[in-house]
Amino acid sequence: MNIRQLRDTRRLKTWLRAGKTVELRERDQVIARIVPEGQPAMPPVWPDFAARAKKVLGDKVLPGADLVIQERGRY
Repeated sequence: MNIRQLRDTRRLKTWLRAGKTVELRERDQVIARIVPEGQPAMPPVWPDFAARAKKVLGDKVLPGADLVIQERGRY
């Protein structure tokens, strides 16, 4: 496909929906490739942070303000 043919967006969209890769050429030299969007990747599985915190800390609750006051007291 050359630059002039690229203006025909209907044809371009049809090719991309069909899963085809389109090469943009200038004087028989490929200058770009338009690749269709792939299937969305599965979202990453996050660890259970609440269970992890309970395992490390137990039932002890650490209020954030108290932690900040303790850390500031060192300086």
